[in-house]
Amino acid sequence: MLYANVRSSPLQHHQPYGGAVDYSPPLHQGPRGGFPPHAGGQPAHGYGHGGRHGRRGGDGAMRSAQLDEFRANKSRKWELRDIFGYIVEFSGDQHGSRFIQQKLESATSEEMEIIFDEIVPQYAIQLMQDVFGNYVVQKMFEYGTAAQKARLVATMEGQILGLSLQMYGCRVVQKAIEHILPEQQAVFVQELSPSVLRCVKDANGNHVIQKLIEHVAPERLGFASAFRGSVYELSTHPYGCRVLQRCFEYMSEDQTRPLLDELHKYVPNLMIDQFGNYVVQFVLEHGKAQDRAMIISKLTGQMYNMAKHKFASNVCEKALVTADPESRRKLIDEIMTPKQDGLSPIMGLMKDSFGNYVLQRALTVADPDQRELLINKVRPHLVNMRRYSSAYSKHLSAIERLLEKFSSGDAAQTEGAAESS
Repeated sequence: MLYANVRSSPLQHHQPYGGAVDYSPPLHQGPRGGFPPHAGGQPAHGYGHGGRHGRRGGDGAMRSAQLDEFRANKSRKWELRDIFGYIVEFSGDQHGSRFIQQKLESATSEEMEIIFDEIVPQYAIQLMQDVFGNYVVQKMFEYGTAAQKARLVATMEGQILGLSLQMYGCRVVQKAIEHILPEQQAVFVQELSPSVLRCVKDANGNHVIQKLIEHVAPERLGFASAFRGSVYELSTHPYGCRVLQRCFEYMSEDQTRPLLDELHKYVPNLMIDQFGNYVVQFVLEHGKAQDRAMIISKLTGQMYNMAKHKFASNVCEKALVTADPESRRKLIDEIMTPKQDGLSPIMGLMKDSFGNYVLQRALTVADPDQRELLINKVRPHLVNMRRYSSAYSKHLSAIERLLEKFSSGDAAQTEGAAESS
């Protein structure tokens, strides 16, 4: 099984997130207030506060009368024009944010421009880092025009690293990468390149690096060289192992060959690592034949011990599935051949909580003639283990089902051949 390729949402960041931000419009408009001043001391577009100040919400933040009414009056059919002048405040409210997100999908060009004008540039960074506001900015990247998105990108320049490491900001950066021009993506790469290893090892930043690798042309990803000399460290890191898999998937041969050559030096240790085993599995499944052959050569002679290891057993299964026919036969022969002390490896695998899965995989992928030999070696041990112990009943039941499946399949093939003759 492979490690999850791309997370759609970041894991919790270990750094504490700051307190709630007050988005409510100031009671007195002016140059030092939260909202930009408007003509006549009123919010833009002539939408005033209704002559009253509103009240404090449960989080202690001051809410405008407009937001209070929106939250209370569910029967009214609200439109974007009803909240002009309050877009920033609504974006920071759970219900207001959801409303704006829905309306942005079908907003007119005029409505979209008004929303951008209220948010960009003064409140854009603030909303990008907000638990509810970040979703509004993501929608702005999805549905805004090229010129509008360029305005958003301009506010982010110089702050890409901080946003990428922040729990909510990293989601906006990822969405931006998907919807901006290559020249704008290059700005993101340039800002993050000096700190790329820091991002890779960060619970939030690693998702941004993965997104860049997926969406930016390989020749623009100059930070790939920063991974050289750190392949083992990254492979054994919970986030680094994901980034390496994306490198092997999307980058050019010139970029990945040095990383793969470095990886091969550590394959035996990576097989038994809780994260490294996923990188090895990825190369087995998606890598070039030469890399697959090198990994399988490291497994040859170690199949029995690796099959009984919690993490390496996954690699053994993947090797049996992806190996060329000749290499697969050698691996299966290895687990059928008695050891020097005369003990059967098959018995050991049948008893083992991890090894039994490798044995099941071998039964599934073996050529018919080799499978028959394997079944003949498994069946006597199965009878004896059933007779003298109930400790392995779960393992044995799965193996028994496979034997029944292949036995009935062989019988059906024989019967079919007899009828055709």
